[in-house]
Amino acid sequence: MGREPPQRPLGYASSYRPDKKQTSRGVDRTILASVYNRIAMDVAAADINHVHVNQNEILKDVIRDSYLNQALTVEANLDQTGREFIQDLTLSMFDEGCVAAVPTDTDYNPNYGAYEVKTLRTGQILTWYPKAARLKVYNENTGQKEEITMQKRACGIITNPFYEVMNKPNSTLQRLVRKIAILDAIDERSSTGKLDLIIQLPYVIKTPQRREQAEIRRKDIEKQLNESKYGIAYTDGTERITQLGRSLDNNLQSQIEYLTSMLFSQLGINQAILDGTADEKTMLNYNTRTVAPILVAITEEMTRKFLTKTARTQGQRVKFVMSPFKMVPISQIADFADKFIRAEAISSNELRSIIGFMPVDSPQADELRNSNLNRAPFEEAPASTNPDVNQMQMENPYGGQMEPDSGYENQNEQVYEEPDPEPQPTKLPPVTDISGLKISDLDKLLNL
Repeated sequence: MGREPPQRPLGYASSYRPDKKQTSRGVDRTILASVYNRIAMDVAAADINHVHVNQNEILKDVIRDSYLNQALTVEANLDQTGREFIQDLTLSMFDEGCVAAVPTDTDYNPNYGAYEVKTLRTGQILTWYPKAARLKVYNENTGQKEEITMQKRACGIITNPFYEVMNKPNSTLQRLVRKIAILDAIDERSSTGKLDLIIQLPYVIKTPQRREQAEIRRKDIEKQLNESKYGIAYTDGTERITQLGRSLDNNLQSQIEYLTSMLFSQLGINQAILDGTADEKTMLNYNTRTVAPILVAITEEMTRKFLTKTARTQGQRVKFVMSPFKMVPISQIADFADKFIRAEAISSNELRSIIGFMPVDSPQADELRNSNLNRAPFEEAPASTNPDVNQMQMENPYGGQMEPDSGYENQNEQVYEEPDPEPQPTKLPPVTDISGLKISDLDKLLNL
């Protein structure tokens, strides 16, 4: 009929992303927003996984097929990946002081028993109850943020480890925000284009008639300045004009600098971390004092709330791993690779994955072995693929392989000789008191 087919309604529409966290107005106008974002990015850069641990809390393997691990590493919800969710969670925690990790999609109702987490979202805590909390969470079905009430044991409630520094009403960060707001107000008032003039009229202004006459004169000068192309006005010869061109002196700038340095020291960061010029020791201190406490707070709360007691007894945990090789410069990679392989701490394929190379299809590349050392003396050598060679080989008393006599006795060949027997250690009589023995005697006892 010459008309477009009717389109299916898509739901609530918005010109901006409705699920994205909006920081408070006092923070987004200062340098603190960049500090928040820097720390949140470093927290999200760590690998958070659903894992198995042994009795010593050492990582055994990653449970890759679990819904919780998929939510933390691949897709937290319809709009966010796992890392985006962790970054959003950290930013909300910094801004509000306490945030909720809400399981929005589960196999059972989380308020009534055990459940398995499939998707996660960040929730704002509006009201606290003894065993529940009123949350404001984005609903991906309606496209709007809605208020829900959940039991505290059904959602992860994470408190900012730096709450006393960042979120308390009289904390260092809040004082810095107020000082910056005052400085911004002064700068805005001084940059509005006001002339700050005082007009001295040739008569005394005490009666209402004189005040009205002075007001008319003031408006007349304002009109001349506004309507003039170059901002020029005329006055009477008996009138005097004084301009207040000197700003009031204050120590706001020095106070802001002092509070900023104090805040950076309390958070364990500095300007070199923000601009990317920090050395390895500075980054290690930053990761240990700033990033690690936030990750511990997130993973411990998820372990406590999203894993049942039976799962925790079986060794299931939510743990984070921070790569120690990200800050290693290219010039030191060869040195640290040689040391780690010689110490049999990592395999060749693990090293190749660290530097960004593809693994090789070789069994030896996955073994923890030092290729600089010879094989054990009594280790059997691999058999040859040629059956004739296997028949001709004979065993060496020292564990190696030697070829049999070829029959050319007249040639100058090195003759194999039996080695001298090793000297047997001297047997000492049994001793009960070793306080009077010498070091050489103790060595003989150890050899026995």
